[in-house]
Amino acid sequence: MTLNEIGSRARAVSRDLNSLGSREKNMGLEEAARGLLEGEDEILAANEEDCKRAEENSMSQGLLDRLKLTPARVQSMADGLLKVASLEDPVGEVISMKLRPNGLKIGQKRVPLGVIGMIYEARPNVTADAFGLCFKTGNAVILKGGSDAMESNKAIVRWIRRGLIRAGLPEDAVQLIEDTSRETTRELMRLNQYVDVLIPRGGAGLIRAVVENSTVPVIETGTGNCHIFVDESADFHMALDIIFNAKTQRIGVCNACESLVVHRRIASDFLPLLKKKLEEKQVEIRADEAARAIEPSFAAAEPEDWGREYLDYILSLKLVDSVDEAIQHINTYNTGHSEAIITSDYFNAQKFLDEVDAAAVYVNASTRFTDGEEFGFGAEIGISTQKLHARGPMGLKELTTTKYIIYGDGQIRS
Repeated sequence: MTLNEIGSRARAVSRDLNSLGSREKNMGLEEAARGLLEGEDEILAANEEDCKRAEENSMSQGLLDRLKLTPARVQSMADGLLKVASLEDPVGEVISMKLRPNGLKIGQKRVPLGVIGMIYEARPNVTADAFGLCFKTGNAVILKGGSDAMESNKAIVRWIRRGLIRAGLPEDAVQLIEDTSRETTRELMRLNQYVDVLIPRGGAGLIRAVVENSTVPVIETGTGNCHIFVDESADFHMALDIIFNAKTQRIGVCNACESLVVHRRIASDFLPLLKKKLEEKQVEIRADEAARAIEPSFAAAEPEDWGREYLDYILSLKLVDSVDEAIQHINTYNTGHSEAIITSDYFNAQKFLDEVDAAAVYVNASTRFTDGEEFGFGAEIGISTQKLHARGPMGLKELTTTKYIIYGDGQIRS
């Protein structure tokens, strides 16, 4: 099937989806979830094929973790669809209504975006999440996954579509582009006649390529050079637990901590404890000269380390003299994703919340919580680091737009 045929089908089915009620959409999500569980053996076998090929191609440990599916992760994908089904449907919500002096009633109503294109890398769980959120909001979705996860994606989409058919709903609500060539990717970026918005999800190179080359409007999801600042008033036990969780729970995710900033006044006491804690997972610490003077075993940080998303057991470390210097460093090198401060000082906490420029800013909590499910959205289609339309984890409301609805009783403009 050509890309134009896929786009044409998506545009046609989007009109049908727009007329579906919440009950029908929820039934489709429930049957799709059941399909994933019924097809678990086939999905895991396809994923094993992808993982074996990825290992032969020397894929990094962090990316392999993103690619790998297990029975628990298939269950999680199905549970995600059921959670989306349980959420309130934003489509049709009238979010304002005002009476004008001339008698017109002018309001705004939430409506689907239409056709959403997703370009993403080796994360097969995104396939199910993207379908679920788009379907609940009445959007057709065209998926363009990476070649590393192609067999997994094909199996997931096949079982989702079977679920939709069983529910008596259009299977073309979700379509997968199986051609992984760059030419097809570029063609999708210019499919304006069918695609209303494009969402890239993956590494910095992919996102930059889509933003720079797409003629379809793009919602930019960002990479995650996430920082944790340990203030001079921080509770050391809390700080160590949060850093350990944010850095090591899953290294291949965009909300993992990649950069650490520590107040100089506590460095001589804190850094030995940090070293001991992170040695449990053999995390390499790349530090500035001042930190290495305290812990000579730390590797020397290069200038490019301050802005890197490692997706590995590596952490950059810089000492600062104040919360102001920490904020300046973070705002210089962050990617607008998630930043945290560990502190007992209320005023420093508020200053950090007010002045750090990011989609999610935390006080005394791990950056790993920047996630649609953790935020109560059921799932997410991505984490937007831009400032137009959507910012942070994108759930159902972020996949809608609005239109004005006007009620009159014969008014004409003079």
